[in-house]
Amino acid sequence: MDAGSLLTALQTVMGQTAEETAKASAGMDLKSAAAFLGAGLSMLGAAGAGLSMGYAAGKAAEGVARNPQALGAVTRVMLIGQAVAESTAIYALVIALLLLFVKI
Repeated sequence: MDAGSLLTALQTVMGQTAEETAKASAGMDLKSAAAFLGAGLSMLGAAGAGLSMGYAAGKAAEGVARNPQALGAVTRVMLIGQAVAESTAIYALVIALLLLFVKI
């Protein structure tokens, strides 16, 4: 079964003619592609947040290894910094979800 006959069979099942299918998908391909591209690019913010949180945890471990008595202060500052970085990742996720699921 070739692609043309498969498309015709699907259109018959869905009750659409070839012209209706072409009209429905004419402008959506570029919009969908742009939405997917934008969502992927916005998730780079989440990757950056993950890298920064790992870096902060590593530096906190180094600080505690050098001065074990500062464990409470180092941990508190590290957790506040990681919460701020995580909020950036959450914003990036919200933008990506909006781009994917809100139809204009």
